[in-house]
Amino acid sequence: MVAELCELQGVVIATGGGVVLRAENRKALREGGRVVYLHASVEQQLERTSRDRNRPLLRTAEPGKVLRALMDIRDPLYREIADVIIETDERPPRLVVQEIIERFEALPPR
Repeated sequence: MVAELCELQGVVIATGGGVVLRAENRKALREGGRVVYLHASVEQQLERTSRDRNRPLLRTAEPGKVLRALMDIRDPLYREIADVIIETDERPPRLVVQEIIERFEALPPR
């Protein structure tokens, strides 16, 4: 599915966190276009998800511990394939988008 989506032109694909775990998905994302890693600290993730009841993995007494374990596994994989890494902590979406545009404009063509 990821490989098929990566063949499309002019689209933005927002992946779920676990998609990066499969090597074939990382390969498809890397080859399919530009990859932006929107990085948020564990503390920021805790704040953003604290009232979200649709996250089964975080319905635990220690959601921070779960998020840290996921970050330990996923962060290096996202960094491996990212063309651009954007820190999102305490930043409004408008500024994050502005930085993505500026950083894309500075990238050499593929």
